[in-house]
Amino acid sequence: MSRYRPPRPPSAPYITAAGAAALKSELDELWRLERPKVTDAVREAAKNGDRSENGDYIYGKKRLREIDSRVRYLTKRLESVKVISAPPAELHKVFFGASVTLEDEAGSFQILHIVGADEIDPKIGKISIDAPISRALLGKRVDDEVEYQAPAGPQVRYITHISYQLIDGTI
Repeated sequence: MSRYRPPRPPSAPYITAAGAAALKSELDELWRLERPKVTDAVREAAKNGDRSENGDYIYGKKRLREIDSRVRYLTKRLESVKVISAPPAELHKVFFGASVTLEDEAGSFQILHIVGADEIDPKIGKISIDAPISRALLGKRVDDEVEYQAPAGPQVRYITHISYQLIDGTI
């Protein structure tokens, strides 16, 4: 079995101002706080002699690789994203940063917040702009019918409300 994995398709380069601040905060914490602690732990473990059987040394080096990988990702991502901090001109349509209330045919409601790929949190309804339902919602208005393909099969929802309070980082 091969270890090759095809590259992920690139995600949309958009992020909210709150999402960009969270990524910068994570990068700063990793670089200024966690990495120096792990480096010191590896240095101390290396003083203990045989490194091939030194669990602290092996774990520390592995953790350093994980931190460095995440730091590289965050640095590149922050350079390439476009921070969206203002609502669109047409507030009656669904665009990036919108909070959309949807109703299904059974009458149950769902609120979705369209955010960047680095900000998703399904527990609180934050979905990626790259998600199939987000793609179907873009450009739609209140009372429009939205059809999209979900893992459970074709779905139909109706837009009942659109707002843009998520732009400033509040929900």
